[in-house]
Amino acid sequence: MLKQIMGSIALCVATVVAPPLYAQQTDNTLGSLWPEVEKNYPGVDAKTSAVDAAKLHERAVKNDMLPQVKAQVQNTYGTYEGSAGAFFPQPGFFNVSGTTPALGGSSTTANSFGSTTVEWELFSFGRLRKENEAARTLFDKTVSEKDAYLLSLKKILSERYITLLYNDAKLNWTAKNAERLDSIRNMTSGLSAAGLRPAADSLLASSSYVQAIGEHDKWYGLTRAAFVKLSELYGKDDIDYTSSSNRFHTLTQNLVKRPNNINPTHPILDALDKQSAYYTRRGEAQKRSALPFLRLLGGYAYRGTGIASNRTVSGAWKDGFKNTTNNFLVGLGITWNISSLYTDRLKGKKLFKDAESSKQLHTQYELAMQADLSASQAKIHQQYKQLGKTGLAVKQSQDAYDMYLARYKSGLIALSELLQIRTLLEQAENANIEASRDYWMLLAYEAELTADFDFLFNNL
Repeated sequence: MLKQIMGSIALCVATVVAPPLYAQQTDNTLGSLWPEVEKNYPGVDAKTSAVDAAKLHERAVKNDMLPQVKAQVQNTYGTYEGSAGAFFPQPGFFNVSGTTPALGGSSTTANSFGSTTVEWELFSFGRLRKENEAARTLFDKTVSEKDAYLLSLKKILSERYITLLYNDAKLNWTAKNAERLDSIRNMTSGLSAAGLRPAADSLLASSSYVQAIGEHDKWYGLTRAAFVKLSELYGKDDIDYTSSSNRFHTLTQNLVKRPNNINPTHPILDALDKQSAYYTRRGEAQKRSALPFLRLLGGYAYRGTGIASNRTVSGAWKDGFKNTTNNFLVGLGITWNISSLYTDRLKGKKLFKDAESSKQLHTQYELAMQADLSASQAKIHQQYKQLGKTGLAVKQSQDAYDMYLARYKSGLIALSELLQIRTLLEQAENANIEASRDYWMLLAYEAELTADFDFLFNNL
């Protein structure tokens, strides 16, 4: 008897304590959770950083179309054999001053050299323009990928929220079952003590009650686990889903005109479309890399040397800054890497194949998503009907149980018959909960396919 009393107390405590674990001051709906998730979830920040990186890459590629300015300064000490004239060495090449006539003095001398060059690619058969277009397309692709990620995150949030509401409904269902069995157990114990019912009835009722308590403990753990998973997205643990729990069982039909076809601008399809365009533009730029480049060249150079005008060579370091000369140059230059003709064409063909692969993948995704949308809408229509029927079945089962309970109290039926009717009532309630979960999950899947979560966010 003491164990039975303790069991009743445990059920009451669990039923009373469970809601405060989640209930807070504000009532959260699914739609109210999303702004916080979008604002604080690290995955969204990662996608935003990727978009920023793509934008910086686009700016960097644009800068390649501007004149390129290079500067260098040298100070060397060594031999000076060479020929007269001025030249502009590339960075990494060293300047040596010298003339062919015989000189007198030191065999080594110091040199100082500084130069600035300007190189501007005037014509490259549209290569820079295609690279700029490719960089812009890459940025657009990254934006579409972020939109697709946000859409996927909305679905994940919806599924976790629906799972929490489902587990909470199961928790309340098991508590209601245990309450019914506790009432039957107390009634049976009194009848057994009065000799109106056999003692076996009391044991059977007590056993059923203990099983219901165990089932309640199971769903309490599952509800808490679902709450933790939802909090991981939301970033806080002050979520009150009381009103959503009530709407979870409400027969709500989406009467808004729903699209029957997949939107071509769906973020997933748009990202694949942009990816195909990116590979195409990169391939065109790569093919044009095999053609010659026409550049405008300009430069200015300062040189100092230890060789004086009277042909006397000084080995002192400070004299390397004397006997200065200044030179400039302007001109046009054509550069053509002939050996890369074949290689660049192969790289271009490879990129064109990548573009074709992305285009075919786009077609595959579009067909699959269209089939999934048609299938899900057919399921939603039938699921809505099932939800209405299961709700009616629960009402009828509850009425039948109340009548059989009265007959049991009057001694007209046995305990086994009453427990069978109670089992049928539980099955009807469980079927209604399962139908509600399936209905909302189907709506979440449809929302992802149509990229429209307004109905789900406003009604759950």
